[in-house]
Parts: sequence; structure tokens; C-alpha cells
Amino acid sequence: MRIMSNDENPTQKKKILIVEDQFIEAHDLQLILEKADYEVMGLMRSVAQALEFIEKQTPDLVFVDIFLKGKETGIDLAKILKEKNIGFIYLSANSSKSILDEAKKTQPYGFIVKPFREQDILITLDIACYRHKHGVETQLLQEEILEKNINEITFSSLKWEQALLQLGKAIQTYIPFDYMGASFINEFSNAVGLFRRNFDVYEIINIDKFSKITNFKKEELIDLYSKSLKLESPRIYQDADFAKVSQDFPVKRLVLDTFGIKSFIVIPLIIDGRTFNFSFYSRHFEMYLEEHLSLLTNLQNVLTKFVSEMYITEKKLNGKEKVILNISRNSRQGFESMIGNSKKMITVFDAIKKVAPFETSVLVLGESGTGKEKVAQSIHNLSNRKDKPLIIINCGAIPDNLAESLFFGHEKGAFTGAADKRIGKFEMADGGTIFLDEIGEMPIDLQVKLLRVLQEKEIERVGGRSPIKIDVRIIAATNRNLEEEVAAGRFRLDLYYRLYVFPILVPTLRERAEDIPILAAHFITLFSEKTGLKAPLLQENVLQQLLSYEWPGNIRELEHVIERSILMSDGNTIKEIQLPFAKKHDEEKQQEFSIKTIHDNERDYIIYILKRCKGKVSGLGGAAEILNIPSSTLNSKIKKLGIKHSHFS
Repeated sequence: MRIMSNDENPTQKKKILIVEDQFIEAHDLQLILEKADYEVMGLMRSVAQALEFIEKQTPDLVFVDIFLKGKETGIDLAKILKEKNIGFIYLSANSSKSILDEAKKTQPYGFIVKPFREQDILITLDIACYRHKHGVETQLLQEEILEKNINEITFSSLKWEQALLQLGKAIQTYIPFDYMGASFINEFSNAVGLFRRNFDVYEIINIDKFSKITNFKKEELIDLYSKSLKLESPRIYQDADFAKVSQDFPVKRLVLDTFGIKSFIVIPLIIDGRTFNFSFYSRHFEMYLEEHLSLLTNLQNVLTKFVSEMYITEKKLNGKEKVILNISRNSRQGFESMIGNSKKMITVFDAIKKVAPFETSVLVLGESGTGKEKVAQSIHNLSNRKDKPLIIINCGAIPDNLAESLFFGHEKGAFTGAADKRIGKFEMADGGTIFLDEIGEMPIDLQVKLLRVLQEKEIERVGGRSPIKIDVRIIAATNRNLEEEVAAGRFRLDLYYRLYVFPILVPTLRERAEDIPILAAHFITLFSEKTGLKAPLLQENVLQQLLSYEWPGNIRELEHVIERSILMSDGNTIKEIQLPFAKKHDEEKQQEFSIKTIHDNERDYIIYILKRCKGKVSGLGGAAEILNIPSSTLNSKIKKLGIKHSHFS
């Protein structure tokens, strides 16, 4: 029997295309789908056949085998499907970790491992349809929000450079960049850049400032630009394309080298017969996806209007006033309780800002003590639900026999001891947000009931006779690896995919050590204000201890260490600090850095990083990002150095 989501039209069959070169498996899959009332549009055996079919008809979703006959793989097809905004699910047998990591980059809506079971197919497909539908809605809403923000800036009283600054802050949420360039392609002397120094701190780089940074005279820069080819088509530049631009475009190479750029994206605008380029640069490999290019392409008209009004019209006004609109410049508002300027924390802030306006479920991942609850609070504070309740539940601290009553409430007399009617946490949060902390601890039977709430948007009190409609947004958090929990049968696959719509990985304190000084200062001020004691200073040697410590308890441990140190300090200076695991860490380090060959050290260091990343090679928080090398290069090193999964699992 097919599992159907509440918001799906039951009269309209979903059209499914199967791309599988094994006839028996393709036929079995077809029978399962047709029995569940899906329409199977066809069985394709190669990428070429699938593409030819899709040119004539558009499926709602595609099942695609990773390994197909011919030169092109299912991953190659998936990249094209993603460009066409067609959802897909991978079929896979025994694929290596490197292949699966490559497949994950295409952002599928699910994986089905062969031999597949009917229940797995139907659950995964139902969730895929749900996620695809909500993904399209979110993309359209993102465009609408961004267009509104750009129009507000366009008709403000800001000068050109300040308008660019506000534009950059608005776009940053959806097109992440470390540096943004803006200029007419034949007017390099008027080019302006925007360099991101912090979450909400940017530096405007005009040609005078760029000249000082690079030690090139303005005339030399303009001459260098005149010898460069011009980029006049919308395109993503990374890997081979990026290398070619670095080689053939002298000025562009200067920008890339100066700001440490690893990938960038260009969107051209035609204004009065001239080409104006916006370029967005990132210090990360393979940062930009087709969805980023698609978003910018869809915004070409509104960006053209922005440049026309703010750059060209400014010269024609001659001091006349424009219409003044109120533009909010406090982009840090809503993050008051979160501290950090490191790259990894800026990534978290960007993710929060991006997802907050939508109704999307969020799964916050990270070790204990990293501040997952702070992330949930910030999402709620920046959402349209900020004036409604934020209800926090620690799933690991609820006795199993009381969990359902606590979540959904109970009627009087529903069970022994139920002397009065009780309103559950979900009902309390109606109109607001529920934060389910440590959701990996939730019992299986309660997971089933939570899934129903997510699907039907209604609850039923224990002992109740009728369902109660509720409107809540779900934010969940865990320090467990939920994929492993699913594999072990302790967490439901369907619930995992319902929650894993927008994951946010909160870094450990050891991964953001540069934030330790400001965090320590924050906790010193906080505790001093609470107790009325004078805020002490940290001696340099104490600060160095804090920076070199591993922090197994993360920010929570740092807060407790600072509080204990203030209470034990004499005078106005903290001269010593007690770190509970420091001795053990020092012994490990002495063993770790024994004399070895260069290859052994490289191998050991890669294994060390992989352990830290729990085996994750590519993507956000992966080993490749930490090592600052492409994931393909890291996979080659892993193979060359003979590193097995057992070495870091």
C-alpha cells in the first residue's frame, strides 16, 4: 500500500522514470511502483536513452542506477536532472565510499541499496516527492524575498558603493562569497569589490585600495585588464575552467591570488548596450552549484534595474534627493546569544539566516556542548514565528512511559493518575517552534507518532477522541550519527529523511579555536556581571593553554572552566587554569609525533583528520575542506597511501 503525504493530490498519479540496465531489477521496481499506483513512464538502460526521453516528456521523479552501461554513469545523469530541477533517487549495489561521496554531491532525494525491499522503495519515494515539492516552493520563496530586498535597496537614498554593500549582504544568504566584484567590462577604473572580513563586516575595495593591496599602480592594473579577455556569459568557474581562467586572464588571476580564491561564478547584465558583470568568489573548492547560477539568472532583470538606478542614475541626479526607504543594517540581530568569528561559525550563521524565514524542518548536528540549542533559538528569533512560543524538549531526559503524554497531552482519566486534562508540548507550541534536542534518543514507537504529526500536521491527546490541528515548525538536534542509527534499526529511515531537509553542522570548539579568546572574554564578562565580581584578565600563558587544549566538552566545558577559574583566582588576573583532560592529551601528542617518513606523517595526518570528520571526505565539514584540497585529490591520496575505512572508523 502506498504511503501518501497529507499535502499531496490523491487524484494525480506521480510519473516515474526508471533508468536501470538490469532488466529483472528494473521490471521488479516497475511492478512495485505500479502496484502502489504510480505511473511508470518507461524503462531506460543508458544515460543517452534517458536524456532523449526527458527531452520529450518530464517525469516527476527518476530512479537512476549509479552504474550504467556505456561511458556515462548515473551520477552524470543526476547532474543534468538537477539542472532541469527533476528529483531523483539513486539505486546502488556495493559502491565504494568515494563513489557514494561523489553521488552525494549531486544532492539526491534518497538512496536505495540493492537488493531493495518494497517498503524501502515506497517510503523513500514518498519522502522524495515531499522534499522535492518543498524544495521547489522554497526556491521560489527565496527568489521572492531576494527580489524584494534588492528592490528596496534600488530605490533607497544610498550612494553606489553603499548600495553595493547592502546588495552584497542581501545576496550573501543565498550566494555565499568571500569577495564580490562589480563593474562594466570596459571600465575597470570604476570597478568595485566587496571583501567579507566577518559575518557582517565587509570592506569596500575600489581600484585605489586594490592598487595598494597588490602593489600595482592604477595604470598598470588598467593596462593588465586591457590585455585580458572578458567574461561575458553566465558561468561557474571551478576545476578545469577555473585553471584556464587563472592562466589566460591576468587581472582575474591577480584577484584570485590576492584573496585566495578557489572557485567563482559570473553573471553578466546588458545595460544600455554595455555588459556589466557581477562576480562572486569563494575560498572553497567546488562551492557553486547550478542552483546558484539559476538563482542569479532568474534575478538578472532586478539586478539590471539595480545597476541602472544606483550606478547610472546617480551620475544624472546632480545632488537631487531620491526616495528614502528604511534599510535594516543590523544583520547580526537575532544572533545575540551566539559568539564567533571563525569561518566555520560564519558558515553556521549564514545557514541560520538562509533557512530562518521558511517553514523547512532543520536538523542540527554536532557534539555535546557545541551550542545546538543556541542555533535553534536563533532560527526561531529570525523567523516569522518569533512572537510565538519556542518549546524545548530534551528527548533523552523523558521516561518512555511519560513521553507520549508530555508530547501530545492527555485527557482526564486517560490512565491511572491522570486526574486532570494536560496540554502537551506540541499544543503549547502551536504557531511557534518545537526544538527536539537529542532526537536520536527518542524511542521507536514515539518516532512513529512524531512522523504522523509531521505528515498530517495534527496530534491526538492520550485518551482523546478526535485529532487536533496544530501549526508548528520542527527543529531537531542530535550528537549521534543518525545514518548509523538507521542502519542499526534504532531510528526510522522515513523520519530521518523528513528531518534531514536542511542540516546544519555545528563545529566543535577545537575546529574553531580562533574563537576561544572572544568566547573566554564573553564568559568572563557574563559571570562577573552575574556575581558582581570585577572581571579579571587572562594571563598570556593561560590563554595559550586554552588555545592548545582539545575541549572534549566544547563550549559548555569552556564556560565551566572560566567560571571555576574566576572563583579560584586571586586579584585581577587569572594566572593558572585547571584543564581536566590536559595531561592525557599531552601524553597522546608525545606518542603521535614520533620520527616518521614524510609519507607516514602525511598518511597519519590524513587518518587523524578523517577520524575527526567521522570518515566524511567531501562537503561541508569534510576532511577535504579542512585540508583545503579538492575531494578528488584527497580520494587519490587515500588510495595511494593505502588508507582503509577501518583505519579511521
